[in-house]
Amino acid sequence: MTTHPRPAGPSISAAALDLFRKVSTATLTTQMFKRGFRNVYVRRATRLTITATGNLVGPAFTMRYIPAREDLDHLGVFADPEHPQRKGVETVPPGSVLVADCRGEDGVASNGEILTTRLWKRGVAGFVSDGPVRDSHVIAKLPFPVYCAGGAPPLNLVRHHAVDLNIPIGCGGVPVYPGDIIVGDEEGVVVIPLERAEEVAVDAWEQEQLEAFVLERIRNGAALPGTYPPSDSTRAAYEEWRRKQ
Repeated sequence: MTTHPRPAGPSISAAALDLFRKVSTATLTTQMFKRGFRNVYVRRATRLTITATGNLVGPAFTMRYIPAREDLDHLGVFADPEHPQRKGVETVPPGSVLVADCRGEDGVASNGEILTTRLWKRGVAGFVSDGPVRDSHVIAKLPFPVYCAGGAPPLNLVRHHAVDLNIPIGCGGVPVYPGDIIVGDEEGVVVIPLERAEEVAVDAWEQEQLEAFVLERIRNGAALPGTYPPSDSTRAAYEEWRRKQ
Protein backbone atom coordinates (compact mmCIF):
# COMPACT_ATOMS: atom_id res chain seq x y z
CA MET A 1 0.00 0.00 0.00
CA THR A 2 1.15 3.49 -0.82
CA THR A 3 0.11 6.54 1.19
CA HIS A 4 1.26 9.97 0.12
CA PRO A 5 0.70 13.23 2.00
CA ARG A 6 0.07 16.21 -0.25
CA PRO A 7 3.19 18.39 -0.55
CA ALA A 8 3.05 21.72 1.26
CA GLY A 9 1.52 24.34 -0.96
CA PRO A 10 -1.74 26.21 -1.45
CA SER A 11 -4.38 26.09 1.24
CA ILE A 12 -7.96 27.30 1.38
CA SER A 13 -9.54 29.68 3.83
CA ALA A 14 -12.51 28.93 6.05
CA ALA A 15 -14.32 31.79 4.31
CA ALA A 16 -13.91 30.14 0.90
CA LEU A 17 -15.14 26.79 2.25
CA ASP A 18 -18.18 28.58 3.62
CA LEU A 19 -18.89 30.11 0.20
CA PHE A 20 -18.74 26.65 -1.38
CA ARG A 21 -21.51 25.60 1.01
CA LYS A 22 -23.75 28.30 -0.48
CA VAL A 23 -23.28 27.84 -4.24
CA SER A 24 -24.53 25.20 -6.64
CA THR A 25 -22.48 22.67 -8.54
CA ALA A 26 -24.05 24.08 -11.72
CA THR A 27 -22.49 27.46 -10.94
CA LEU A 28 -19.17 25.82 -10.16
CA THR A 29 -19.07 23.99 -13.50
CA THR A 30 -19.60 27.33 -15.23
CA GLN A 31 -16.79 28.94 -13.26
CA MET A 32 -14.48 26.06 -14.08
CA PHE A 33 -15.47 26.21 -17.76
CA LYS A 34 -14.45 29.89 -17.79
CA ARG A 35 -11.02 28.75 -16.62
CA GLY A 36 -10.72 26.08 -19.30
CA PHE A 37 -11.76 23.07 -17.16
CA ARG A 38 -14.44 20.95 -18.85
CA ASN A 39 -14.12 17.73 -16.87
CA VAL A 40 -15.01 18.41 -13.23
CA TYR A 41 -18.37 16.64 -12.78
CA VAL A 42 -18.10 13.17 -11.22
CA ARG A 43 -20.27 10.75 -13.19
CA ARG A 44 -22.09 7.86 -11.50
CA ALA A 45 -21.97 9.58 -8.09
CA THR A 46 -25.46 10.73 -7.14
CA ARG A 47 -26.66 11.76 -3.71
CA LEU A 48 -27.84 8.73 -1.75
CA THR A 49 -28.48 10.26 1.67
CA ILE A 50 -31.82 12.02 1.95
CA THR A 51 -31.44 13.34 5.49
CA ALA A 52 -28.04 15.03 5.09
CA THR A 53 -28.94 18.57 4.00
CA GLY A 54 -26.79 21.30 2.54
CA ASN A 55 -23.71 21.05 0.36
CA LEU A 56 -20.98 18.51 0.92
CA VAL A 57 -17.71 20.48 1.09
CA GLY A 58 -14.21 19.38 2.02
CA PRO A 59 -10.72 18.49 0.79
CA ALA A 60 -10.30 15.13 -0.91
CA PHE A 61 -8.64 12.17 0.79
CA THR A 62 -8.41 9.48 -1.86
CA MET A 63 -8.58 5.68 -1.98
CA ARG A 64 -7.74 3.58 -5.04
CA TYR A 65 -9.03 0.12 -5.90
CA ILE A 66 -7.64 -2.22 -8.56
CA PRO A 67 -9.31 -5.46 -9.70
CA ALA A 68 -9.41 -8.18 -7.06
CA ARG A 69 -7.24 -11.31 -7.14
CA GLU A 70 -8.59 -14.43 -5.48
CA ASP A 71 -5.47 -15.38 -3.51
CA LEU A 72 -5.17 -11.88 -2.02
CA ASP A 73 -8.73 -10.75 -1.45
CA HIS A 74 -10.40 -12.92 1.18
CA LEU A 75 -12.23 -12.11 4.41
CA GLY A 76 -9.10 -12.57 6.49
CA VAL A 77 -7.53 -9.37 5.15
CA PHE A 78 -9.97 -7.23 7.14
CA ALA A 79 -8.33 -8.35 10.39
CA ASP A 80 -5.26 -6.32 9.44
CA PRO A 81 -5.62 -2.68 10.60
CA GLU A 82 -3.21 -1.73 7.80
CA HIS A 83 -5.66 -2.95 5.15
CA PRO A 84 -6.01 0.14 2.93
CA GLN A 85 -9.79 0.30 3.08
CA ARG A 86 -9.85 -0.02 6.87
CA LYS A 87 -6.86 2.28 7.31
CA GLY A 88 -8.45 4.85 5.03
CA VAL A 89 -11.60 4.95 7.12
CA GLU A 90 -9.53 5.37 10.29
CA THR A 91 -7.08 7.98 8.96
CA VAL A 92 -9.06 10.28 6.66
CA PRO A 93 -8.89 13.62 8.51
CA PRO A 94 -12.04 15.06 10.06
CA GLY A 95 -13.58 17.58 7.70
CA SER A 96 -12.18 15.81 4.62
CA VAL A 97 -14.08 13.80 2.01
CA LEU A 98 -13.13 10.17 1.39
CA VAL A 99 -13.16 9.70 -2.40
CA ALA A 100 -12.99 6.14 -3.76
CA ASP A 101 -11.75 5.19 -7.23
CA CYS A 102 -13.81 2.10 -8.10
CA ARG A 103 -13.11 2.21 -11.84
CA GLY A 104 -16.85 2.64 -12.40
CA GLU A 105 -17.39 -0.96 -11.28
CA ASP A 106 -21.10 -1.25 -10.48
CA GLY A 107 -21.37 -4.89 -9.42
CA VAL A 108 -20.01 -4.69 -5.86
CA ALA A 109 -20.10 -2.33 -2.89
CA SER A 110 -17.39 0.21 -2.13
CA ASN A 111 -18.63 0.84 1.41
CA GLY A 112 -21.29 -0.32 3.85
CA GLU A 113 -23.26 0.76 6.89
CA ILE A 114 -20.58 0.03 9.51
CA LEU A 115 -17.74 1.83 7.72
CA THR A 116 -20.00 4.72 6.74
CA THR A 117 -21.12 5.09 10.34
CA ARG A 118 -17.48 5.14 11.44
CA LEU A 119 -16.73 7.93 8.95
CA TRP A 120 -19.69 9.90 10.25
CA LYS A 121 -18.71 9.48 13.90
CA ARG A 122 -15.09 10.46 13.15
CA GLY A 123 -16.24 13.83 11.79
CA VAL A 124 -15.43 13.12 8.15
CA ALA A 125 -17.30 15.48 5.80
CA GLY A 126 -18.63 12.79 3.45
CA PHE A 127 -18.00 9.85 1.13
CA VAL A 128 -17.88 9.89 -2.70
CA SER A 129 -17.57 6.81 -4.90
CA ASP A 130 -18.09 5.98 -8.56
CA GLY A 131 -19.29 2.55 -7.41
CA PRO A 132 -22.28 1.47 -5.30
CA VAL A 133 -22.54 0.87 -1.56
CA ARG A 134 -24.17 -2.00 0.31
CA ASP A 135 -26.79 -1.40 3.03
CA SER A 136 -27.83 1.50 0.82
CA HIS A 137 -31.35 1.70 2.25
CA VAL A 138 -29.89 2.25 5.74
CA ILE A 139 -27.10 4.59 4.65
CA ALA A 140 -29.67 6.71 2.83
CA LYS A 141 -31.14 7.67 6.21
CA LEU A 142 -27.87 8.64 7.89
CA PRO A 143 -27.14 12.36 8.55
CA PHE A 144 -23.93 11.98 6.55
CA PRO A 145 -23.42 12.89 2.87
CA VAL A 146 -22.85 9.89 0.60
CA TYR A 147 -22.63 10.13 -3.18
CA CYS A 148 -22.35 6.85 -5.07
CA ALA A 149 -23.69 4.71 -7.91
CA GLY A 150 -26.66 3.32 -6.00
CA GLY A 151 -26.70 0.05 -4.10
CA ALA A 152 -25.14 -3.40 -4.58
CA PRO A 153 -25.06 -6.17 -1.95
CA PRO A 154 -21.77 -8.00 -2.78
CA LEU A 155 -18.80 -7.02 -0.63
CA ASN A 156 -15.92 -5.11 -2.21
CA LEU A 157 -13.53 -8.09 -2.12
CA VAL A 158 -15.48 -9.77 -4.90
CA ARG A 159 -14.03 -7.36 -7.45
CA HIS A 160 -11.89 -4.79 -5.61
CA HIS A 161 -8.40 -4.81 -4.14
CA ALA A 162 -7.74 -1.67 -2.08
CA VAL A 163 -4.19 -0.65 -2.82
CA ASP A 164 -3.44 3.07 -2.32
CA LEU A 165 -4.39 6.00 -0.12
CA ASN A 166 -4.07 9.73 -0.75
CA ILE A 167 -2.66 9.57 -4.25
CA PRO A 168 -4.06 11.01 -7.50
CA ILE A 169 -7.03 8.92 -8.65
CA GLY A 170 -9.85 8.97 -11.16
CA CYS A 171 -13.41 9.02 -9.84
CA GLY A 172 -16.33 9.06 -12.25
CA GLY A 173 -13.97 10.03 -15.05
CA VAL A 174 -12.55 13.04 -13.19
CA PRO A 175 -8.97 13.37 -11.90
CA VAL A 176 -8.93 13.88 -8.14
CA TYR A 177 -5.75 14.93 -6.36
CA PRO A 178 -5.40 14.82 -2.57
CA GLY A 179 -6.53 18.15 -1.17
CA ASP A 180 -8.72 19.11 -4.13
CA ILE A 181 -11.99 20.63 -2.95
CA ILE A 182 -15.01 18.37 -3.29
CA VAL A 183 -18.43 20.03 -3.51
CA GLY A 184 -21.67 18.08 -3.71
CA ASP A 185 -25.31 19.14 -3.88
CA GLU A 186 -28.58 17.61 -5.06
CA GLU A 187 -27.32 17.47 -8.66
CA GLY A 188 -24.01 15.76 -8.01
CA VAL A 189 -20.33 16.26 -7.20
CA VAL A 190 -17.69 18.52 -8.71
CA VAL A 191 -13.94 18.61 -8.10
CA ILE A 192 -12.16 21.96 -7.77
CA PRO A 193 -8.34 21.93 -7.95
CA LEU A 194 -7.04 23.31 -4.67
CA GLU A 195 -4.87 25.84 -6.48
CA ARG A 196 -7.99 27.42 -8.04
CA ALA A 197 -10.42 26.96 -5.16
CA GLU A 198 -10.11 30.32 -3.42
CA GLU A 199 -10.83 32.39 -6.52
CA VAL A 200 -13.52 30.00 -7.75
CA ALA A 201 -15.41 30.24 -4.46
CA VAL A 202 -15.50 34.04 -4.59
CA ASP A 203 -16.44 34.21 -8.28
CA ALA A 204 -19.13 31.53 -7.89
CA TRP A 205 -20.72 33.49 -5.07
CA GLU A 206 -20.66 36.67 -7.18
CA GLN A 207 -22.16 34.81 -10.14
CA GLU A 208 -25.07 33.59 -8.05
CA GLN A 209 -25.76 37.10 -6.72
CA LEU A 210 -25.88 38.45 -10.27
CA GLU A 211 -28.07 35.56 -11.43
CA ALA A 212 -30.51 36.16 -8.57
CA PHE A 213 -30.93 39.72 -9.87
CA VAL A 214 -31.29 38.51 -13.46
CA LEU A 215 -33.85 35.90 -12.46
CA GLU A 216 -35.93 38.54 -10.68
CA ARG A 217 -36.01 40.57 -13.92
CA ILE A 218 -36.94 37.51 -15.99
CA ARG A 219 -39.77 36.72 -13.59
CA ASN A 220 -40.99 40.28 -14.05
CA GLY A 221 -41.20 39.80 -17.81
CA ALA A 222 -37.81 40.93 -19.12
CA ALA A 223 -36.64 39.40 -22.40
CA LEU A 224 -33.34 37.52 -22.62
CA PRO A 225 -31.46 39.99 -24.87
CA GLY A 226 -29.56 42.37 -22.64
CA THR A 227 -30.71 40.56 -19.52
CA TYR A 228 -29.07 37.16 -19.83
CA PRO A 229 -26.22 37.47 -20.45
CA PRO A 230 -26.38 40.90 -18.82
CA SER A 231 -25.56 44.00 -20.82
CA ASP A 232 -23.60 46.91 -19.38
CA SER A 233 -26.83 48.64 -18.39
CA THR A 234 -28.11 45.51 -16.67
CA ARG A 235 -24.84 45.19 -14.79
CA ALA A 236 -25.06 48.81 -13.72
CA ALA A 237 -28.60 48.18 -12.45
CA TYR A 238 -27.32 45.14 -10.64
CA GLU A 239 -24.59 47.14 -8.88
CA GLU A 240 -27.19 49.63 -7.74
CA TRP A 241 -29.39 46.76 -6.53
CA ARG A 242 -26.46 45.30 -4.60
CA ARG A 243 -25.79 48.59 -2.86
CA LYS A 244 -29.33 48.61 -1.56
CA GLN A 245 -29.22 45.07 -0.17
